[in-house]
Amino acid sequence: MKQQLLTLITLIALNFSTSAQEISLKSPDNSITINVKTTDKIYYNLLVDNKEVMWFSPVSMSTNQGQLGVNPSLISQSTKTVDEIIKTTWGIRSEVKNNYNELTLSFKGGYSLIFRAFNDGVAYRFQTNLKGELIVYNEEVSYRFLENLNMMNHEVSSFFSSSEELYTHKKISDIRTSTLISLPSLIKARNVYLSVLESDLYNYPGMYLSKKVETFRNNLDAKFPAYPAKTEEKDYSIKVNERANFIAKTVGTRSFPWRVMAISRNDRDLADSDLVYKLARPQQFNSDWVKPGKVSWDWWNALNLSGVDFKTGMNTKTYEYFIDFASKNGIEYITLDEGWSDPFDIFLPTSDIDVEHLVKYAKERNVKIILWAVWHTIDRQYKEAFPLFEKWGIAGVKVDFIERDDQIAVEFYERLTKAAAEHHLLVDYHGCSKPTGLHRTYPNLVNYEAVRGNEYNKIAKEETPQHNVDIAFTRMMAGPLDYTPGAMNNSVEGSFQQNFESPMSHGTRCHQLAMYVVYFAPLQMLCDAPTAYEQYPDILNYLSKVPTTWDETTVLDAKLGEYIVIARKKGNDWYIGGLTNWTEREVELDLSKIISGNYKAQLFTDGVNANRKATEYRYNEKEVSAQSKLKITMKKGGGFAIRLQKL
Repeated sequence: MKQQLLTLITLIALNFSTSAQEISLKSPDNSITINVKTTDKIYYNLLVDNKEVMWFSPVSMSTNQGQLGVNPSLISQSTKTVDEIIKTTWGIRSEVKNNYNELTLSFKGGYSLIFRAFNDGVAYRFQTNLKGELIVYNEEVSYRFLENLNMMNHEVSSFFSSSEELYTHKKISDIRTSTLISLPSLIKARNVYLSVLESDLYNYPGMYLSKKVETFRNNLDAKFPAYPAKTEEKDYSIKVNERANFIAKTVGTRSFPWRVMAISRNDRDLADSDLVYKLARPQQFNSDWVKPGKVSWDWWNALNLSGVDFKTGMNTKTYEYFIDFASKNGIEYITLDEGWSDPFDIFLPTSDIDVEHLVKYAKERNVKIILWAVWHTIDRQYKEAFPLFEKWGIAGVKVDFIERDDQIAVEFYERLTKAAAEHHLLVDYHGCSKPTGLHRTYPNLVNYEAVRGNEYNKIAKEETPQHNVDIAFTRMMAGPLDYTPGAMNNSVEGSFQQNFESPMSHGTRCHQLAMYVVYFAPLQMLCDAPTAYEQYPDILNYLSKVPTTWDETTVLDAKLGEYIVIARKKGNDWYIGGLTNWTEREVELDLSKIISGNYKAQLFTDGVNANRKATEYRYNEKEVSAQSKLKITMKKGGGFAIRLQKL
């Protein structure tokens, strides 16, 4: 212990001599402070309400044109303040307030470091002005703490991951050095939460966190997947067999990704952040044609329709039924998922599917079709396929199995999204990495999976209400998520049975209905079969009306890892959704926080016996006002959904 303390003291002495230059930047409300020191490297710390929540942490970049941030020589510094409103194409609100103070430090060697301080977080990025090609061997991103803090993490075993694991609750000391942490990562420091994110990622690999071998230090450091040197197609994926000794090969003059830390003083703020969106590049094209909406999805329910007079499956007649269902109930899209074509040649549809007929059939009924594709197949064929899809009237593509975010994969995300926009096609990425703001730059990118969602109920048993609550505080910080909710076959704790052809979900039916409000998904799935919903006209009416994008968002109540209640507004109507873990609880909704005047309330709540039978729910209507307080009981693994219509 004495040796460890001596090492720590020596490190402090070496890094921060009395000659160190220190520059400070404060948030607009003065509650957050970044202090930057330049000694042997560039270091910065973070104070919230005058309390240090992160110790001085190094920033550098190793390249073929020098060590940026090592022995830095400051040339100039400048500051500016931005206070503006961003009009969103779609989002959790129609207007985003973008208010920050910015510090730009320019150094000898052709690079700058830009810091931004918001009232709810901080960010920094490198900017280079170098000639020719720039090879980045590594970027040093480090988060140093003087205490052994609690974390909520998405841990993966390798870079070959699509961000589809459960979240863990651990202290920094419990993180294994062999583990990679996929962002977002949530850290509890003193009385605030720190969420590590990144934004404006392009032509560069995604960032992960890891812990060094020195277990006595509470340090988290970035790791990046190295550039793929040798790859091979392996079924739906592309396997990386060998990696280069660098992480990125790019141009010398550019801006690098923002290293973001959102700061939340309470649990409610965790589920309501715009930081990744605000830091992303602005929109690149006119997006009037982009129409988010709901999708009747075929894969989860295995195309099992009940009570019909034809053979169901991957055939034209079954999809006509899906289209008719969508048309009758105001569902904008249907998906033709895995199986509609040869997975390695999208120009070879299966013999029982007539795509051109289905597109015409759907168009006549005001429904549009989205086609599924393997990522390396569509990447190879999009130059021919996208003009054909546009000609047919296909609405978009659901692209699957990327499962990487090294530079090659990240370049693919933008290349395909941009090409799709040129042909008025929407994009929904599955088997993908977390959002980093590309959906602001290209609003035709209407959703990302990057979450362990309902599909895992077909193949695993661990995806539970606890996990469903966790992702509202973690994964959702990064941006939209395609959880694919709407299961009508539900299970109480301990009764779940895995069945690929007839899947069920953990928790109650109202737990599933609440997800349409709690989870932000501009392209939102109805995962169950049309005939499953048609048995419940009240639920189907709710699903047909619930929006997928919003004008306002307010988190009414929340406790990390336990429950969450979110209210969202569209037009004159408000929707409220609540989720709980396996603990039954009562919440009280104070409607004065969101409404004035009188409203008609349509309420879906857990049935009195939902702890024994998860499909039990109660639907009722009542008139409410701003003076109303609604007490609602969420059963174990339960939830609720409410629609408030202005009277």
